[in-house]
Amino acid sequence: MGRSRTVVASTAARLRAVHARAGDAGMATAEYAIATLAAVGFAGVLVVVLKGNEVKSLLTGIVRQALGG
Repeated sequence: MGRSRTVVASTAARLRAVHARAGDAGMATAEYAIATLAAVGFAGVLVVVLKGNEVKSLLTGIVRQALGG
């Protein structure tokens, strides 16, 4: 009777460990998805800002000055 209790207890402990790990199974993927969405959003804002005439002329001035023109 003592051996069967040990087997049941160790099996229960293994099941609890598997269940605890299964709760976080998709977390890395979800974190990558959120970071990717944030990067895409930032890139979209950057494109809108850089398409503005004011920024374009400022960058053109910096490049001309760097090239000595």
